[in-house]
Amino acid sequence: MSSYENVTLDTTPNVYFDGACVSHTFYLANGEKKSAGVIFPASLTFGTAAPEVMELTAGACRIRLAGSEEWTSYAAGESFSVPGDSSFDIEVTETLGYVCHYG
Repeated sequence: MSSYENVTLDTTPNVYFDGACVSHTFYLANGEKKSAGVIFPASLTFGTAAPEVMELTAGACRIRLAGSEEWTSYAAGESFSVPGDSSFDIEVTETLGYVCHYG
């Protein structure tokens, strides 16, 4: 999806890994929480509380889910899912734009 209507935006940025990842949380009219952001080229490990779907809007990366040895490549227009109470390694090769869908 390229845009969202009728949202409430939290203007305080979420800054992770010394600025390698910056996002903003927003809420749809029905209360659904999402975040949109950017990850600059880096190798990082993210933890998850709730299940997440990462929708990539720009760039390229490869990810490895917790407990897996396999890396999978993704690019703009693709998405990947991460279970809740888990983690994933990500290697961003081209600055990544994303929308994170929770739950």
